[in-house]
Amino acid sequence: MIGRSLFFVLIVLPYLVMAVPVQFVITRTGLPGWNVLPRGVHWLGCRFLGLKVTVLGRPEQNRPALLVSNHISWTDILAIGSVANLTFVAKSDISKWPVVGFLASLQKTIYVDRTRRADAKRTSAEMARRLAGGGAVLLFAEGQSDIGTHVLPFRSALVGGAQKAMIEAGARNVVIQPMTVAYTRLQGMPVSGNERSLIAWIKSKTIGENIVEILSGGAKEVTIAFGDPLSLSESDDRKQITRRCEIEVRRMLVALNRGGKIPIRA
Repeated sequence: MIGRSLFFVLIVLPYLVMAVPVQFVITRTGLPGWNVLPRGVHWLGCRFLGLKVTVLGRPEQNRPALLVSNHISWTDILAIGSVANLTFVAKSDISKWPVVGFLASLQKTIYVDRTRRADAKRTSAEMARRLAGGGAVLLFAEGQSDIGTHVLPFRSALVGGAQKAMIEAGARNVVIQPMTVAYTRLQGMPVSGNERSLIAWIKSKTIGENIVEILSGGAKEVTIAFGDPLSLSESDDRKQITRRCEIEVRRMLVALNRGGKIPIRA
């Protein structure tokens, strides 16, 4: 813990002091390269928490992409953000969190209030604008985090909303790409079922409890696997394509949890 505290004080904090004002200017003025400094924050966050990130496959970069993924812990965001340039879709509560909400906003996070059905339309429109601009947007499609042993049913509402709105916003050649997050090893050993509960942020825990568990735990290996992208056009059935992505994310998660290999593009 002493080494970790020194790393935070001597490296993470100085980086934030430098990066936050610069990122604020970049996001407010629309300058290019808005993703560079956040990638550094995520990378440092992974080092601070003892996360070793492995990437399988690659995120779609040549076309606007809507990525859909399972969700296990808040540390998913650090792991994913350290290896991919994208915009996160997060629940609106996070925007009110001290420090974290401010940093998330500086990364152009899109917030959604899942308690208000009408808010899905606004969120979908914002997602579509990002896609129309050629960016990548990540949606945790289960709607909540889970323990990491299985994948909850994906919600197709936001996918469908973004699908409709992206046409209106002028987005073309958009793809939807399944992505899987899997915590595979703890202190060099395969993660057991009990240990997964010490990583996942589930409803029975407060964020404070989960942070303590993460900080007190050992080094963790997390794999980010990108599946093959699928075309997402105006005519595609949102439920069918969401289901296809859910099946692919589940297939990759099961294989990774079992220590197996998954055939995906290089």
